[in-house]
Amino acid sequence: MGMSVTISTAEHSDAEKILKLQYLCYQSEAELYGDYSIEPLTQTLDGLRAELAEGCVLVARLGEEVVGSVRGTVDEDGTARIGKLIVHPRLQRHGLGGRLLSAVEERLAAEEEAKRYRLFTGHRSQVNLRMYRKLGYEQVGVAEPVSRRLSLVTMEKAAVTAGYAATA
Repeated sequence: MGMSVTISTAEHSDAEKILKLQYLCYQSEAELYGDYSIEPLTQTLDGLRAELAEGCVLVARLGEEVVGSVRGTVDEDGTARIGKLIVHPRLQRHGLGGRLLSAVEERLAAEEEAKRYRLFTGHRSQVNLRMYRKLGYEQVGVAEPVSRRLSLVTMEKAAVTAGYAATA
C-alpha cells in the first residue's frame, strides 16, 4: 500500500520544510479572505525557529517528507494555545489533521499539564470549524475582527487524556 504517516517532535532542521508547507497550506485561507498578508504567509524562518525553541512543535512525515505540522504552548493558567495546524493539500480530508491535533493535545497535557485547549480559525473556514467541532471544540465568545474581511473564531475544549480530565 505504501508508507504510513508518522508523527513526531519537529527537529531544528525541519524549520525550512515546515515554513514551505505552511506557505503552501495557507494559500487557500488567504484566497478565502482576500488577504495575502496573514501572519502564516509572512512569518520568517527566524520566527519559526523561535517557535521551535519555545513550544511544542510536531510534524507528520511521509517517509522523509514533512506533510503536516502543528504547534502549541501552555500559559501559566494551564491554557494550551494550539496553532498553525497544517496538512499538505494532497493529504487533506483523510484524518491527518485530527491525528496531529490529538497528538499535540496529548503532549501538552502530559508534559505541560494543560487544563484546556484553545485555538483560533477564520470565521469563513467552514472545513476547519467542522473538524474542530467534531473533535470536541466549542466556540467561546464572539468572533474577533482582525481586518475588514477576517474575524477569528476562538474555540476551546477541556483537556482530557486517556479517559480522564486533567486536574489542577
